[in-house]
Amino acid sequence: MVDIVRALGWNYVSTLASEGNYGESGVEAFVQISREAGGVCIAQSIKIPREPKPGEFNKVIKRLMETPNARGIIIFANEDDIRRVLEAARQANLTGHFLWVGSDSWGAKTSPILNLEDVAVGAITILPKRASIDGFDQYFMTRSLENNRRNIWFAEFWEENFNCKLISSGTQSDDSARKCTGEERIGRDSTYEQEGKVQFVIDAVYAIAHALHSMHQALCPGLTGLCPAMETTDGRMLLQYIRAVRFNGSAGTPVMFNENGDAPGRYDIFQYQAANGSAGSGGYQAVGQWAETLRLDVEALQWSGDPREVPASQCSLPCGPGERKKMVKGVPCCWHCEACDGYRFQVDEFTCEACPGDMRPTRNHTGCRPTPVVRLTWSSPWAAPPLLLAVLGSMATTTVVATFVRHNDTPIVRASGRELSYVLLTGIFLIYAITFLMVAEPGAAVCAGRRLFLGLGTTLSYSALLTKTNRIYRIFEQGKRSVTPPPFISPTSQLVITFSLTSVQVVGVMAWLGAQPPHSVIDYEEQRTMDPEQARGVLKCDMSDMSLIGCLGYSLLLMVTCTVYAIKARGVPETFNEAKPIGFTMYTTCIIWLAFVPIFFGTAQSAEKIYIQTTTLTVSLSLSASVSLGMLYVPKTYVILFHPEQNVQKRKRSLKATSTVAAPPKGEDTEAPK
Repeated sequence: MVDIVRALGWNYVSTLASEGNYGESGVEAFVQISREAGGVCIAQSIKIPREPKPGEFNKVIKRLMETPNARGIIIFANEDDIRRVLEAARQANLTGHFLWVGSDSWGAKTSPILNLEDVAVGAITILPKRASIDGFDQYFMTRSLENNRRNIWFAEFWEENFNCKLISSGTQSDDSARKCTGEERIGRDSTYEQEGKVQFVIDAVYAIAHALHSMHQALCPGLTGLCPAMETTDGRMLLQYIRAVRFNGSAGTPVMFNENGDAPGRYDIFQYQAANGSAGSGGYQAVGQWAETLRLDVEALQWSGDPREVPASQCSLPCGPGERKKMVKGVPCCWHCEACDGYRFQVDEFTCEACPGDMRPTRNHTGCRPTPVVRLTWSSPWAAPPLLLAVLGSMATTTVVATFVRHNDTPIVRASGRELSYVLLTGIFLIYAITFLMVAEPGAAVCAGRRLFLGLGTTLSYSALLTKTNRIYRIFEQGKRSVTPPPFISPTSQLVITFSLTSVQVVGVMAWLGAQPPHSVIDYEEQRTMDPEQARGVLKCDMSDMSLIGCLGYSLLLMVTCTVYAIKARGVPETFNEAKPIGFTMYTTCIIWLAFVPIFFGTAQSAEKIYIQTTTLTVSLSLSASVSLGMLYVPKTYVILFHPEQNVQKRKRSLKATSTVAAPPKGEDTEAPK
């Protein structure tokens, strides 16, 4: 029965036994063997009392339904108990729910299931393999009331078999009952079928006979009849000889016993099946046999519901793909299915593990697959705004430079400080150009270019602006005290100061390049989203957010310092060079960068970080460059190109008269052209 349960794929069953040696011993043996074999768990073991109270079988069904997944019921019970269990199942409207596996007490009998065939459909039963003994039929069919008086139950059998009444002296006659004549014959006047256990009764008698014969030969060699040695024997000694016998039985099969005293089991396996869709017209069909090993024709089995699909009797349903079994403590056949969620995948039926860092789980979490790698591309919508600004800005800067070079000796160009103007315009052009490096595919050369030029353009621009504002401020302050010009205001000095300030950035970047050679990396954490399907690896340069800001930090320091000087120089007369435009430029630039910082760091945890931060940075750089270009050079270029009549030398005014400084160094004009 354990082999049948395992062959059907069941691992969670209940047992039901009639109180007494047969039922309780049978269940105990089933439980022990199933525990030794493994793979089968007992949900409940229920015992039916010898004298069940009213409603007892309803309680049995109710208890069985406490573990509804244990549909398989192993039943060791007498015929009456089997019948009443089936009746209770029908009353509970559970026809077809339970899957009965009956012992040989059920066998292929019709009495336990009479008028309950619909509840019994699908029941699998076993019956010891047996053969009809022809000699017994010949003997028994010749028995009559005259030649079988020694059997005290034969008369009762006669009445029941022929449905008549024997009249004996001292008993009253029942006129309504047919009287037995004594001439009836078994098999002629009634149906007859040999009881299936006749073979085993005959073999049992012969086993005792062979055991007594062996005992006599051992204890009384060469003697006839009982000898004194045999008179003192007891049942225990006889049992030893019985277990040692070996002979061919009445059916021609070997009769022997194992070390436990059991004869070799040979069973036929039956299933009660409906016929033509009707349970009432069905019958028991042989579906297999067992002799040390099971041979079960699973294809021949039929079930209520889907006739060909073996129903389940399992504590827990199989887990789906991407789920692991979380076992229930103390019940090895029961588990909960736990999804391998997030970035975990199913290794085996009990284990989930995380995918390697560069991989993500498959859709059903049964394995891992490479995580797609992305980067900011030229065609990305995120790249369009900064690239447009960079292209327009580069073209505008080139136009300004070309205009200044062509009109290099005109008053407007000279008054703007030609040398520092070209340095500043170079810085502005580099600021626009860095956008193309930020969008380009990361590699060693591109990453080196980003480190070098990201801060170089801004440093060059703000160094030039700082030098200009500092020069104006010093001239203005010196003019209040003396007509002697302050030192280091010549074009050469201004260039030296500007390049000295810029060299700090260059030296720092070179040291960084030497200490940590540039290279690209794939960052799988940046876009490691909650949903693995959205996870992406980001191809980028090996630069952290802080190192990127550090690259711009020196430029921001120059910008703040320049702003301070612009504030200090706000009292310079309007006609004095570029003090006020520089001031407006720095105020606007500060606002741009103050807006940049929270956006940049506020999106550090975003899945779109690479796009948002790169776009924010490049747009902020381009806007700051555009502010410088627009406020300092676009008006001058406009005058040079469209109003050349204004590009003439203005009459100089006395700086003393306006509380300003003395004349600027040779080669430059202090006041703007008309």
